Amino acid sequence: MNTNTLLDTLTESDLYRDYERSFSDATGLPLTLRGSEAWQPPFRGKAKENGFCALMAGRSATCAACLRMQERVTQAASQGPAILKCHFGMTEAAVPVKLGTEMLGYLATGQVFTQAPTEEQFEKADRTMKKLGIKVDKAEAKKAYMATRVMPRNQLVSATRLLGIFAEHLSMKSNTLAVRQANSEPAAVVRAKAYIAEHLSEDITLGDLARAACTSTYYICKLFKRHVGVNFTEYVSRLRVEKAKELLARPHLRISEIAFEVGFQSLTHFNRTFRSVTGEAPTAYREQIALPLAA
Repeated sequence: MNTNTLLDTLTESDLYRDYERSFSDATGLPLTLRGSEAWQPPFRGKAKENGFCALMAGRSATCAACLRMQERVTQAASQGPAILKCHFGMTEAAVPVKLGTEMLGYLATGQVFTQAPTEEQFEKADRTMKKLGIKVDKAEAKKAYMATRVMPRNQLVSATRLLGIFAEHLSMKSNTLAVRQANSEPAAVVRAKAYIAEHLSEDITLGDLARAACTSTYYICKLFKRHVGVNFTEYVSRLRVEKAKELLARPHLRISEIAFEVGFQSLTHFNRTFRSVTGEAPTAYREQIALPLAA
């Protein structure tokens, strides 16, 4: 079971839904379970979503800045529970949900102030909005900003500890689901996926895959589509793009170097595939994740 499928299964489970509802009712905070590559405002449409953040969510410049915040959250949460401030001075918290030693995703909450906001803070936020090119009614934005939930840091820390306990439960459930799914995948598919992971940077042919899976090219194509959900070519492309997205966060690497590092034979093919999978060019993706954030 791939990461996205496993996260979807967990998010739709009664266990998660019951906890999300109870957590929001008890703390007044939004809660979400996200993958590390999620591409949308974290609490969009969630119960208890911050009014100011909801107002900002439809602005493309805000989304780009929020994406950079989520990159920071993901990196911090990969090491353990994390509490960070966003570019508007609001605090978010996240804890990792793991599958074995691998980070599957993270539980996130927040969009709160740890101290009551001041006029000076809002004016700073207003300057940030102007710097980002966000056009919004100042009076409406101020009303929503000043109405943001205030939660003392010690209470937010306690709420984060609760998420840590729940993350352990989700990790156990994800392990159960993964084992169940792995046992249901044919051995040929398991061998094929292992071969792809090991040789991702190389030129992988269907013949190579069939030999690694100990079956025919026709049969491995049929099995792969049935059990993985996409064909062999698309699966390899998506894995390579995910690896490329990680490398694009390293500014010293040229895009051409990244393309060949992840297994593409030409820069043109890389650009076309990256755009097909993500909806944008590698250069645009790099520019967005490089947006500066206030500490």
